[in-house]
Amino acid sequence: MNRMSCLLLFTLLICGSVIGQKATRPRVLGVAHMALYVNDLQAARAFYKDFLGFAEPFVLKRDDGSDRIAFIKINDEQYIELFAEAPKQDGHLNHIAFYTDSAAAMRQYLATRGVKVPDKVGKGQIGNLNFNILDPDGHTVEIVQYQPDSWTLREKSKFMPDTRISTHIAHIGVLVGALDPAMNFYRDILGFEDFWRGGPSSDVLSWVNMRVPDGKDYLEFMLYSAPPDAGQIGVKNHICLITPDIKAAVAILESHPSRKSYSRPIEIKVGKNGKRQANLFDPDGTRIELMEPDTVDGKPVPTSKAPAPVR
Repeated sequence: MNRMSCLLLFTLLICGSVIGQKATRPRVLGVAHMALYVNDLQAARAFYKDFLGFAEPFVLKRDDGSDRIAFIKINDEQYIELFAEAPKQDGHLNHIAFYTDSAAAMRQYLATRGVKVPDKVGKGQIGNLNFNILDPDGHTVEIVQYQPDSWTLREKSKFMPDTRISTHIAHIGVLVGALDPAMNFYRDILGFEDFWRGGPSSDVLSWVNMRVPDGKDYLEFMLYSAPPDAGQIGVKNHICLITPDIKAAVAILESHPSRKSYSRPIEIKVGKNGKRQANLFDPDGTRIELMEPDTVDGKPVPTSKAPAPVR
């Protein structure tokens, strides 16, 4: 092989190596948080803290000293963020977030897959690396990498009282209009796994469960054909908190003094996925689903074969 051929082969190998590195997706480890707009921050705090038993480890303030974002801690990796701002779009949903082991590598990877990304990864006010992208339905999706010097890890193993009605966000649900673009984004690009589908009947598909590729948490596509109204948006965009015993969890809620301030009935039902659950609603109508991790009979419910709804 002559010198020119060797140089050409070397160049091709290097280029192939770089392309391969760019195409490698960093890990997506789980749901980090769902962020919600709230009309009355104190009322929302009363619901999430006094009623559901969670703690608030820190808050971000505006220049005038008023509270802008309250952070409700579920566990060391998962939060609910409450934005004391008027809703701007998509009901009261501000954004959803997933955590990774390399925000920088994820930004580079997404760029190679044609996703519009910012010029660089930023560092948030609480000290974590993050950046935002948009999914096909216009939801803001934050990619976050927890940092050792962040407020998040500063409070590791703290602010997790025994009063918590749950210790884990099993999934978050968001409205999805067209299934194919969402599948391309979350499955084909981000690597989420389509592991269960369901609906109110055998011929209607309403839910597609997409598990993160490197963990157990999942995103639930809430499909629709006709545009939902304001009340339906709060039902569809939701947070699922896992609990080992739904009857015990509801009994705790019923015994709370703060129950007097929650006017809705709390009913235990068996969902189409075969799991016991109870739906709660925060003061702005966002659904908080309490759900057991296993089906009532211990057997998996078959996935739906129904086609996606036509818009």
